[in-house]
Amino acid sequence: MDVAVLVSPAAGRGRARTWSAGVLSALEAAGLTPRVLPATTGPDAERQAAEAIAAGAGALVAIGGDGTAHAALQAVAGTSTPLAVIPAGTGNDLALALGIPRDPVVAARAAAEDLVAGTTRAVDAGRTGDRWWATVLCCGFDSAVSDRANRLRWPKGRRRYDVAVLAELARLRPREVELVLDGEAHTLPVTLIAVGNTPWYGGGMKVCPGADPTDGFFDVTVVGPISRLQLVRTRPLLTAGTHVEHAAVTVHRVSRVELASPGVTTYADGEPVAPLPATAECVPGALRMVGTART
Repeated sequence: MDVAVLVSPAAGRGRARTWSAGVLSALEAAGLTPRVLPATTGPDAERQAAEAIAAGAGALVAIGGDGTAHAALQAVAGTSTPLAVIPAGTGNDLALALGIPRDPVVAARAAAEDLVAGTTRAVDAGRTGDRWWATVLCCGFDSAVSDRANRLRWPKGRRRYDVAVLAELARLRPREVELVLDGEAHTLPVTLIAVGNTPWYGGGMKVCPGADPTDGFFDVTVVGPISRLQLVRTRPLLTAGTHVEHAAVTVHRVSRVELASPGVTTYADGEPVAPLPATAECVPGALRMVGTART
């Protein structure tokens, strides 16, 4: 079987490139023929992956973080082509949610075993317009932080997000959002909204703790108006998912979410997806994953 391979040159500060040799060796040892796609940008990755699938590649392997997986989704979501996610990025939330081994070479061996056996796991995906996503779509405070971080040229790396968080905290205010949940309309002030296909985002924060990527529904976490101090105190609770016990937080389980608020951009899998207004739909079984935990 020919297998198309996406390798993010920047993921994990170069870790994806470092691990790629071991991953390719594991695929070859299983009798597969990996073909590395020479993509250097997200748009290149999406285009080349789609071309490889159209040319007959039997599977797509994404070596990197959630951004690399996001690019791969655009080629395989809604098709029967299997996807293997090899966690080698700074944020590996999709791999965490699906029980993919943390060691990239072990993950590659597990994926190769499934490909050889013809075993896949059906997993839901979110769709917003023509974009697919797999983890969490967010808007509000978190998307404002991402917007600001993307505009900053200094500092580099993770500290850029720390600066963006401080800047957005300084101007924190509730945003009025029109929210339609499976046809039921609400207009309410919110600090943030997270639409979860899986529980984790942001590199291990459990923002939608009850989300299950195989049940055909999103878990929608809505954080109402809270103060700067409350937000700072609440964010550490995201690691355990206990923030949903806060009085300002409500959780809803739906299959379709419509969002509208001026000047707000949605992000999913850590990538910009669409400006509001936008609609997110849960598409059951849109992905055929390999190398995941057995269920």
